[in-house]
Amino acid sequence: MSMTLSHVILLSMQVDQTAAGLLAIGLKKGDRLGMWGPNIYEWVLLQFATAKAGIILVSVNPAYQVREVEYALKKVSCNAIVCPTQFLTQKYSKMLREICPELDTCAPGALKSKRLPDLQTVIVLDSREPGMFHFDDIMQAGDSQHKRELQDLQKKLCFDDPINIQFTSGTTGTPKGATLSHHNIVNDAYYVGRRFGYHWKPHTRICLPVPLYHCFGSVGGGMCAAVHGTTLVFPSPGYNSKANLEAMESERCTIVYGTPTMYVDMVNQPDIHKYDLSSVESGIMAGSPCPPELMKKVISVMGVNGITIGYGTTENSPVTFCGTPSDSMERKCETVGYILDHVEAKIVNPSTRQIVPLGELGEVMIRGFCVMLGYWGDKDKTDECISRDGWYKTGDIGKMDGFSYLRIEGRIKDMIIRGGENIYPAEIEQFLHTHPKVKEAQIAHFKIPRYILFVTSYPLTVTGKIQKIKLREIAEEQLRVE
Repeated sequence: MSMTLSHVILLSMQVDQTAAGLLAIGLKKGDRLGMWGPNIYEWVLLQFATAKAGIILVSVNPAYQVREVEYALKKVSCNAIVCPTQFLTQKYSKMLREICPELDTCAPGALKSKRLPDLQTVIVLDSREPGMFHFDDIMQAGDSQHKRELQDLQKKLCFDDPINIQFTSGTTGTPKGATLSHHNIVNDAYYVGRRFGYHWKPHTRICLPVPLYHCFGSVGGGMCAAVHGTTLVFPSPGYNSKANLEAMESERCTIVYGTPTMYVDMVNQPDIHKYDLSSVESGIMAGSPCPPELMKKVISVMGVNGITIGYGTTENSPVTFCGTPSDSMERKCETVGYILDHVEAKIVNPSTRQIVPLGELGEVMIRGFCVMLGYWGDKDKTDECISRDGWYKTGDIGKMDGFSYLRIEGRIKDMIIRGGENIYPAEIEQFLHTHPKVKEAQIAHFKIPRYILFVTSYPLTVTGKIQKIKLREIAEEQLRVE
């Protein structure tokens, strides 16, 4: 699916109709509405409709199972949820009925659930089911009165109001709901777009395989389309490497987004050379650590010379550092780019909290428009990561040069202290990436692992990130060490 000028005009009309419909079924400013599903048009439609109605969009991971979705909806006291009946093996409406059996007998919009007491409304996108609204009902519910109510509401909305709750991946514990404002998201999309020249490239076409439930997709994609007028191309509802390559060729995309795993899948497609990717000038790789060898392979195999890395966190809306397509190969491969416009960064000693000299390692801290409002309903966790003077503690260890280009070495929680030396697993991981079979490795003596375990798979979060805490527990159990 692509978004052109005619799509944007249609989207604007449908946003107003949807927002009025949400008001008509009883939702109000400040209520939470969950969007649970893959990359589909309705996702973008609801992203803007909820914002216009002052309703907080809760981005729910489409891979969540019963326990996880129940936790997420309960954590933020969700009032409504929108989902397809099912997608592939994910049977969304069936899972909701398992949590809320009251749906079998209640009227649409009148759910009284024992397990989710705040959830009143379930909206399905593709079929009619007992106890649930169909999305068409919402589109038809708003009349002239509700549209006037929507217009009056615009005077009461504030740029600092919460607009979106995004759940962290939970690699280090229970997922937390990062609460983002209009100010957070609009500005991040604006400055990321400017970094890539969207403001002066009128024909930018973004291939968007990354999920919309994550900041990378909803801000870098949905918001960039609104702020800069870019075209969005959704290759497929769920990730599909061949669909990405086909979309880049057929839609003549000029930039592609992706996580490292997605790029690995693309460059390893056996028939990749049959695709015409000549229109693709640049790309963004983000979401997890990006091995330098993979960057080089994207350039050599896909011909995406303008590939660059973006760095940030969900709590920072998400991008805080980003390179440019014209950066040198060294900067593309060895850094995560330089600080985003109007964002502050500093590197501090994790123990003393004092700023370290340029080029020295320390914890990366961020301050500016991008820092979230806080974790929903969790003041203690918020206070742990945001200082009184507004600095967000990333938990990442890195060093910055005089041009503010940042090199990330790893996570504080992953750091290993051996013989008085600090060792960052990311440093070793990047080195081992330089050879597909790892025949040789020359590492400083104190960095050579004492034990090496071979595994067939890793414990992953629902977003595909390796859960290093669980990995450590598995290793301790197998090696019988603490």
